[in-house]
Amino acid sequence: MEAQETQVALPLRSHTILGVCEAIGEDFGFNPTFLRVPFAAIVLWSPTIAIGAYFALGAVVLASRLLFPKAKAVEAEAVRSEAAPANEQRELAKAA
Repeated sequence: MEAQETQVALPLRSHTILGVCEAIGEDFGFNPTFLRVPFAAIVLWSPTIAIGAYFALGAVVLASRLLFPKAKAVEAEAVRSEAAPANEQRELAKAA
């Protein structure tokens, strides 16, 4: 029996505001702190520009998530492959 892992939506996580930096980092495979620090610096320089850019990126992330949702089969396969115990012995094909 496989354990199902529940995942909270990005905007509802306790460590994000709307999850924009988190989603971009997740999509492109880098740490979202690399986006959060520049946004914090821009807020000090011009809060209006920072908030506008943040919401614009949020709209792009929302559109990309709605237009190109992740395939559930790919996610399920990834969960199954990670769930294999480390001590599981696998049969190896015999070389001729």
